[in-house]
Amino acid sequence: MSPRDLSVVFGVILIIIMLIIPLEPWLLSILIITNIALALLVLLAAMNMHEALEFSVFPSLLLLLTLYRLGLNVSTTRSILSEGTAGSVVETFGTFVVGGNVLVGLVVFLILIIIQFVVITKGAERVAEVAARFTLDAMPGKQMSIDADLNAGMISEQEAKIRREKIGREADFYGAMDGASKFVKGDAIAGIVIVLINLIFGMIIGMVQEGLSFAEAANKYSLLTVGDGIVSQLPALLISTATAIIVTRAASEDNLGHDVTNQLFAFPKMLYVAGGTIFLLGLFTPIESILTVPISALLFIGGYVMTREDQVPIEKEIQAQEEAAGEELRKQENVVQLLNIDPIEFEFGYGLIPLADTNQGGDLLDRVVMIRRQLAIELGFIIPVVRIRDNIQLAPNEYRIKIKGNEVGRGEVLLDHYLAMVSGEDSPDIVGIDTVEPAFGIPAKWINEEMKEKAELAGYTVVDPPSVVSTHLTEVLKAFAYQLLGREETKQLIDHLKESYPILVEEVTPNPLSVGDVQKVLANLLKERVSIRNLPVIFETLADFGKVTTDPNILTEYVRQALSSQITHQYVSDQQMLKVITLSGKVEKTIADSIQQTEHGNYISLDPTTTQLIIERLAKEIEKMMSRNETPIVLCSPGIRMYVKDLTERHFPQVPILSYNELEPSIEVQSVGVVNID
Repeated sequence: MSPRDLSVVFGVILIIIMLIIPLEPWLLSILIITNIALALLVLLAAMNMHEALEFSVFPSLLLLLTLYRLGLNVSTTRSILSEGTAGSVVETFGTFVVGGNVLVGLVVFLILIIIQFVVITKGAERVAEVAARFTLDAMPGKQMSIDADLNAGMISEQEAKIRREKIGREADFYGAMDGASKFVKGDAIAGIVIVLINLIFGMIIGMVQEGLSFAEAANKYSLLTVGDGIVSQLPALLISTATAIIVTRAASEDNLGHDVTNQLFAFPKMLYVAGGTIFLLGLFTPIESILTVPISALLFIGGYVMTREDQVPIEKEIQAQEEAAGEELRKQENVVQLLNIDPIEFEFGYGLIPLADTNQGGDLLDRVVMIRRQLAIELGFIIPVVRIRDNIQLAPNEYRIKIKGNEVGRGEVLLDHYLAMVSGEDSPDIVGIDTVEPAFGIPAKWINEEMKEKAELAGYTVVDPPSVVSTHLTEVLKAFAYQLLGREETKQLIDHLKESYPILVEEVTPNPLSVGDVQKVLANLLKERVSIRNLPVIFETLADFGKVTTDPNILTEYVRQALSSQITHQYVSDQQMLKVITLSGKVEKTIADSIQQTEHGNYISLDPTTTQLIIERLAKEIEKMMSRNETPIVLCSPGIRMYVKDLTERHFPQVPILSYNELEPSIEVQSVGVVNID
């Protein structure tokens, strides 16, 4: 153990010794002076800290010092009652400090008790209680603020972790201070009781055992009792004041002395007002001018000096800041940090800064938080943090979305306009700037405020720029969610599932399927926008078929069939009718016969002419459904579903490919088009 650790251990042992073993008066005097010095050190430390957490050990220190002081009280009481003395320090406080007058000493002692108990202790106790409650109530808001700064890229993950830990420490500290303030209150009560015991039993011992008269016993033991009481309450008062300073201290950039002088004299002209008031007080009242004139003159001089200081140019400060900035640039760059790639980035031109600037009414950060919550519910896993930053290389009104460093979406918005989307071919024309809605590619126009009402009456769908951006971001994240789900994220999902279904997880991973195998199955589902939130059902299927095959594509088909109810309700309308495009028997047979089986997996091998013909016929049927404002869905046999998806994904990535086994038997299916190659 280090000497510092040993000093604390020695202090605790000393407290026990004082409670049990009688000590010599000279040793008591040393311990009393030490008590006063420690109390003064605590008070000075409390005054010079910048924030409460810099003195986070204070609640525990308060307990130890209180026990130390009570141990001293026990020792001095034992010495007073048994030997009629308690050392030179107690006698000095009983004679010299109060002039040897018992009544004056009692009055001084009572005043100290009243100041400590009624004023400082009671106030500190109430402030500590309120601070603890307010700190706990403010924790969710502070956590959301940290998340918002993290989403905006203003802080790093490490800094966010440090700030979260600080919030937790603040809550623990103020909770501890709420309890520690009770020690101060109890100490004040104990001081009163100990004084009464010393006074009453001292006079009894003096008259009965020492044979003193009542007056002699009263004089001797009253002075000792008062001296002991004052010498005990003085450090207690310092500790109580330190407690009050800590619980009332708000976070600041400097210590108490600097803040008091800076903030109290922040308005130098007010010193002129105060000086004039004091001068008039001496002029028109019986108070002697010899008292008021020096004070008013001092206030006038102070106001003049501070006003002159405020008028000094701040060029030196600006120069110092520039030098500090230059020094920061000259520091060796941490090249390793440049290798990191953010999973999701949202960059925008300088013209779109008001979207993210909360001071200008921007709510993009809040929208991103809501998008992440929405996608967590819809997709079944937590989307990584979105880094939001401006980029001067982009056009002023342009933005782009990047996934793992690659651009996957780009758009342009006009902040002082609204986006009006055409609702049909027969929609009346309106005045605006032609554009395309970035999320769905719908023809649209940017219109001004005056045209907004006219467009709404004409049947246009009108949205504001922040909604355009957030909708685009949401759709991009849905489309590329499968790229964001890596092995690390999959492991987190598995660990979360294991808390509720440990046996199920053990049957699946690490044998027969690795985390990578599970990740591929989940990524396949997300790629076709199938939610993986129902992990128990997914893992039940993997447990059943994982022993048969480890091919992630085949396992995905089994999982999709197990999620038939979820997939059905994802596409079926309220009328319980599913309109689909089907493949003719010849097309299905052609695809099935072209499946090639290899040791590395199965794949489809169609000649280019047949492939092109199938794509063209399918495109016509899809166009027909879209012209009727119907969502195109392709329905085929279970054995070829994944191959049909591979065949059409490049040309129709948004068109769902379903199999008959993925639909509930109660759902009515209506074929509105057939793909044929005859």
